[in-house]
Amino acid sequence: MAIDTMRACGDYRTSYAADQTIFATRLTMLFCVAAVILLCVLPLFASRYTLSLFIQMGYLGIAALGLNILVGFSGQISIGHAVFFGFGGFASAYLANQGVPVPLAIVLAGVWTTVVGLIFGLPAARVKGLYLAIATLAAQFILQDFFVRAEWFTGGTHGAMAPPFTLFGYDLSSDQYYFYVVLFFVVVTYLGATNLMRSRDGRALIAVRDHYLSAEMMGVNLAKYRTMAFGISSFYAGIGGALYAHYVGFMSVEGLDILFSIQFLGMIIIGGLGSIMGSLMGTVFMVLLPEATGWLAGALSGSALDQALHLKDGITYLREMLIGLAIILFLIFEPDGLAHRWKQIKAYWKLYPFSY
Repeated sequence: MAIDTMRACGDYRTSYAADQTIFATRLTMLFCVAAVILLCVLPLFASRYTLSLFIQMGYLGIAALGLNILVGFSGQISIGHAVFFGFGGFASAYLANQGVPVPLAIVLAGVWTTVVGLIFGLPAARVKGLYLAIATLAAQFILQDFFVRAEWFTGGTHGAMAPPFTLFGYDLSSDQYYFYVVLFFVVVTYLGATNLMRSRDGRALIAVRDHYLSAEMMGVNLAKYRTMAFGISSFYAGIGGALYAHYVGFMSVEGLDILFSIQFLGMIIIGGLGSIMGSLMGTVFMVLLPEATGWLAGALSGSALDQALHLKDGITYLREMLIGLAIILFLIFEPDGLAHRWKQIKAYWKLYPFSY
C-alpha cells in the first residue's frame, strides 16, 4: 500500500527510454492533443483580430524557439536574431517571385538562412561570452546594410512583395486558412525541436552549455556543435520570417533592428531558457503585452495619469518601457521563466498532499 501511494504522488523513472519520452505523462499527451484539436476549430468562431494574434504568436514562436535552442540549450548568445528572421522573409519572397511554389519557398528560405547562420556562426567555434555577443551584433548591422543595398534580392529601401500562400491552386492567404498553415509549421517545428533534444546531438548541445570542458573531454566536438546550434537557430528564424512575409504580403528592412532582436531575447527569458514550451509561453506573453498596454491606455483615458503621461500619444514608448520592465522583473523574481513556474504548479498538485 505504501509503495502504491508513493507511485501515485511521485515521479519515478527507471530507464533512459522513460526519461526521453516526448510527453512526461499520458495526461500531458492528451492535453497537448486536445489543445491542437481546439486550435483547429478556433477559426470557426474566432474573429479576424483574434486569428491575427494567434498567427503572430505562431511565426514569432517558431523564431523564438530557434533562439532558445542557441541560447537556452547550447549556452551561446545572439543579439542579431532579427536579421535572420528578416533574411528568411526576403529569401522566401525572392524565391516565390521567381516562380517557386510558396510552400517550397518557405522551406528553402529556412535552408538559405541556415547557410547564412552557419557563416556568421563560425566565430562561435573560437570565441564565447561577450566576444560572441559582439560578433552577433556585427551580423545584425552587416545584414541590415545588405538588405538596404541588395535591391535585386530585397528591393532595397522599397522592400519586396511576397506572393500569397497557395497550395494546389487554392488561395490560403486569408486569416482563416493561413491560421492552419502556421499551426502546421508550429506543430512540426516544435516536435522537431523536442526530438532533437532527445537525440545524441541534443544531449551534446546541452553538455556544451553545462560544462564545455567536460563535454570536450568526453569527445564532444565543441566547434561542430556550437556552429550547428547557429545553423539550427537560423533555420527556425528563417521559417518564421518566411511565414511572416507571406502573411503580411510585403517584406521590408523596417523593423529588423536591434530592438526586435532584444524582443526575441525577451521572449525566451520570460518563457524560460532551455525550455521548448517556454519559448511559446514567452512569445504569447510578448504578443499580448502590447494589447494589454493599449487596453490600459484606453482604460486610463482622461484620467490624471493620462494627462500627466499622455498615454495614448506615447503608447509606443510605453510599450517599449513595459518590455524592458517585464524582462527586468522576470530576471529578478522569476529567472527561470514562466515554464519553470508552470512546472512548479504541476508538481504541487501531482505531489499533493506531500508537496513540500
